[in-house]
Amino acid sequence: MATHLTLSESAAKRVATIAEKQAKPAVLRLSVEGGGCSGFQYKFELGEPEGEDAVSETDGVKLVVDPVSLDLVAGSVVDFVESLGGAAFRVQNPNAAAGCGCGSSFGI
Repeated sequence: MATHLTLSESAAKRVATIAEKQAKPAVLRLSVEGGGCSGFQYKFELGEPEGEDAVSETDGVKLVVDPVSLDLVAGSVVDFVESLGGAAFRVQNPNAAAGCGCGSSFGI
């Protein structure tokens, strides 16, 4: 299974802006929790890499994922999308067999 994760340029730019405003390092942590309308949901927060985390870097901004969540998001691309419905981080997850309209939950 591919474990590579990618942070798009638009997502990296947005993380850098948020981190600068909050005076925190430009590190986006992606984790997966049980719940949401499809079984699992994505959670985003700023945070430093820890222990066994997988780390990907784009334009100086890091994307980190814990080993348990990595099994569910391996090969994913994290993007930042702005539309009429608002602006949000979106995960293009090749492992997701089902999703929902909100874009923040998925099923395997």
